[in-house]
Amino acid sequence: MRAQSNAGVMSRARKPDWLKTRPPSGERFTDIKQSLRERDLHTVCEEANCPNLGECWSGAAGDGDAADGGPGTATFMLLGDRCSRGCNFCDVETGGMEPPDPDEPTQVADAVADIGLDYVVLTSVDRDDLPDQGAGHFAETIREIKRRDPSVLVECLIPDFRGEPDLVREIIDAGPDVLAHNIETVDRLQWPVRDRRAGYEQSLSVLGQADRESDVFTKTSLMLGVGEYAHEVYQTLSDLRQVGTDIVTFGQYLQPSRSHLEVAKYVHPDVFDTWQRVAEDEFDFRYCASGPMVRSSYRAGELFVESELA
Repeated sequence: MRAQSNAGVMSRARKPDWLKTRPPSGERFTDIKQSLRERDLHTVCEEANCPNLGECWSGAAGDGDAADGGPGTATFMLLGDRCSRGCNFCDVETGGMEPPDPDEPTQVADAVADIGLDYVVLTSVDRDDLPDQGAGHFAETIREIKRRDPSVLVECLIPDFRGEPDLVREIIDAGPDVLAHNIETVDRLQWPVRDRRAGYEQSLSVLGQADRESDVFTKTSLMLGVGEYAHEVYQTLSDLRQVGTDIVTFGQYLQPSRSHLEVAKYVHPDVFDTWQRVAEDEFDFRYCASGPMVRSSYRAGELFVESELA
């Protein structure tokens, strides 16, 4: 898909300097990776080839060496490392799913305690193949972490569960502190970007239900650089506030491989700054993280949430 955009300022070419990242390294990084491997756990940091993996893990558990001075985090990916959907932007493998590991909720809780996290992000692949699409397994992991230590803050980045209210409610009832679901892009580009089982209105319905039925923070994320126009981003912010979304993040889309969606634009950091001001000042989002390397599950609101819930 080769779409044009007026939301960025660079043509498709080599990555600009502001997108350079440092490779994973350091003792803390090694310790976290070993803890995860011992328990056969997956993280979206690795499976989705997150560009911030090294910085994020190196700053985990309050080491304080992250760029913003705050703790990093590892985002646990539940229900395996293979997805039932095939979104054109995502590097997670599609098909060949295995049955959920019944020990995974306990193993995740063990890892959280071992690593020493006080803010945990849980996400999962889509599991349309399961009767409850994995909602029960997700909810059990939340409960197990909270059972071990109620003070641990849990952010859940959930699939859309095909918009089924009972499954979304099962996650809410498990007691997360933040419920996130990514709308990913503007309405017009949903299907070139996402699997056709996803959709703009379906994602809005999930976020709206979470806002109506709980007092948790609700959060979503948009990728820029996939062909969106500025007025479409503006409309998306309006729609998100209409359903009560509290936190929004913006990040630059990066092509994982040549077989994935091409980058339409590399968006300048000044444009990300503008969207942050628009989100917070014009639309009154409670918090907005916006920058080329921002990812929805990477220190994008943790400090805000921690301060609000302290």
